Amino acid sequence: MPSKPIKKTIGVMTSGGDAQGMNAAIRAAVRGALIRECDVYAIYEGYTGMVDNLIKPVQWESVSSIMQHGGTAIGTARCQRFRQFSGRLRAAENLLKYGIDNLIVIGGDGSLSGADVFAQEWPQIIDELFKQGKISALKRKRHPELRIVGIVGSIDNDMANTDMTLGADSALHRITGAIDALSSTAHSHQRVFVVEVMGRNCGYLASMSAIATGASYAFIPESPPPDNWGQTLCRQLRTARKAGRRDSIIIVAEGATDRRGNPISSSRVKEVLDQNMGMESRLTILGHVQRGGAPSAFDRYLGTASGVAAVSELLKNDGESRIIVMKDNRIKAVSLRETVAKTHAVAEAVKNCDFKQAMALRGSGIMNSVLETLSLPGAPGRGCAGKQRTLALITCGWPAPGMNNALRTAVRLGLAQGCRMLGIKQGAEGLINNDVHEFGWMDVEEWVASGGSKLGANRTIPNEEEFKTVAATVKKHKIDGLLMIGGWTAYIIAERIDRMGEIYPELDIPVVCVPASINNNLPGSELAIGADTALNTIVEAVDKIKNSADTSRRVFMVEVMGRYCGYLALMSGLATGAEYIYLHEQGIDLKLLQEQLKKLTRGFKKEGRDIGLLIRNEKASEAYTMDFIAQLFDAESGGLFDVRKTILGPMQQGGDPTPFDRIQGTRLAYDGMLQLFEKLKSGDKTSAFIGFCGSKSSVYPMRELGSMVSRTHQRPSGQWWESLVNIATGLAIKPNI
Repeated sequence: MPSKPIKKTIGVMTSGGDAQGMNAAIRAAVRGALIRECDVYAIYEGYTGMVDNLIKPVQWESVSSIMQHGGTAIGTARCQRFRQFSGRLRAAENLLKYGIDNLIVIGGDGSLSGADVFAQEWPQIIDELFKQGKISALKRKRHPELRIVGIVGSIDNDMANTDMTLGADSALHRITGAIDALSSTAHSHQRVFVVEVMGRNCGYLASMSAIATGASYAFIPESPPPDNWGQTLCRQLRTARKAGRRDSIIIVAEGATDRRGNPISSSRVKEVLDQNMGMESRLTILGHVQRGGAPSAFDRYLGTASGVAAVSELLKNDGESRIIVMKDNRIKAVSLRETVAKTHAVAEAVKNCDFKQAMALRGSGIMNSVLETLSLPGAPGRGCAGKQRTLALITCGWPAPGMNNALRTAVRLGLAQGCRMLGIKQGAEGLINNDVHEFGWMDVEEWVASGGSKLGANRTIPNEEEFKTVAATVKKHKIDGLLMIGGWTAYIIAERIDRMGEIYPELDIPVVCVPASINNNLPGSELAIGADTALNTIVEAVDKIKNSADTSRRVFMVEVMGRYCGYLALMSGLATGAEYIYLHEQGIDLKLLQEQLKKLTRGFKKEGRDIGLLIRNEKASEAYTMDFIAQLFDAESGGLFDVRKTILGPMQQGGDPTPFDRIQGTRLAYDGMLQLFEKLKSGDKTSAFIGFCGSKSSVYPMRELGSMVSRTHQRPSGQWWESLVNIATGLAIKPNI
């Protein structure tokens, strides 16, 4: 009879600076390991806890209700003793007391570098412990290696091989909110504010927050300003003031330097402004507030997916230390040693003033060049070769947060290229009614923080007769190309314009669609403008709903938007720990509901549960409505719990756009305008739509639309996030373990 395999024993720890989303990673790692029948221990207070034996077993309930909180539930600390061999010897002795030879380390590059050194030294360490008589020969034999899997927890987003690190998105939320608040004061008093943000040697937070807030200037380590930066900055601010700009925000990364490596501090920038602008500027150092507060929806997702992936990686036979990263919107495991080496190479390049190499390693040059254009005080005056082109902008469908950022970007890029830029008001109705407005540079100055669409949007689709009027509007204003920002309505209108060019020569112009829809249901694009804001709105609302339970034994059922696309339902359920998520893509039947009711009842009766959460997509099922499910669960619960319903409704479309949607609006509008410029240059009059997959943009001919979607359900034929359903519900319902 074969012997029973020895259980894996996994330790979970957080180390270094805390980052929002760490608790989601802890929860996922602990529960993911328990599901795989591993023994799990939490190592409290980072490496200090490893050296001082602050190690305790954790169970399913140990990590309940932590993912919505900032910081780390198991504590973190920097430990000088662990840097010494004697400290690592003591740490290994403590780990072996519990049989731990698998570690999930959640932290920054310093913490992960230390973990990798620990793993490399492990054979030497256990030999020494055996010689000292602190472990037995059997224990030495059973634990020949220490396996490490890292999860990058760092608000700086400074780790190589990953597009995003845990905490960076939440930090951007803190920074953007603070700068939005400062901007209103700066606008009132016509002041200049200098804002210092974190990031060490990485300018991600500074450059992305500058794009998201419409800042006038950003100092970042990888791309220092010219030697005469003080004169250049003051001249630019004076020009902007003359043009009508009332407020100016200067963002300084804490590691910013000049081209010789000399620090450019926020206080130095303020001093230069005070001496040369004839007015006193204001300095704000945001500090550790950037680490604080509840994690964003994205960081909850990233932490959850990374925790599950870390457990899976530990259970493989490969002995190399690995790190979980996000690359092109997918969770992957890569070499820890190589990733740390690349990260140090960037810091070394900055230190050696090799800024070209640092920028190449970071891969952020395009967005920084966009920032330079958007922050100019006026159009630079260079024009297109030949006649001036006229481009029009329009927003169609339901409004989506981030549309205004896309419009602002498109207007300024067009004007910077010498084009005449027009805005069509009220969607397609503006084309029908000739409601057209010409843009100047400063017309879009204060649009970055506004939700909705300043041009107005609706779901009107012109009929055959109305396209004759649309053609007349295009002819009257001599429109050469059209950038259409919106959802399904925009794509249908663009598709019809593409066909109508054969009937009306005036409509034989290139149309480029930019995806903007809170439903995130557009082909070729994994993340549409507006979806992140809607998702965060849902998550914040659900957090409040769950907090209202107090001591009541209650199941909350929340209905979210999305039409036939379950993205918002699935991702909000994952980010809030929902027990069950109802999607149109998966369907609902009575057998499913009966099984779910049975498990919920068991949880309230035998496992001490006092709250449950169900998330339902608005179009999940025509038969099994929200009222039906709520009444069924309420009636059949046997009095163990009652059910409360909430329909979030249009609030999901409102509010100020999140940093991601502001940046996404900028990025996709930039790509859309480049396509229009290219089509005008080459004489290509076919229409297209912009896709965004992972971190890369693509362009699809409009005539491929039909092959990429389900027209009946108005969603893409394949959706990347559907594979996450089992992760979301698997971590919420305790199995029979």
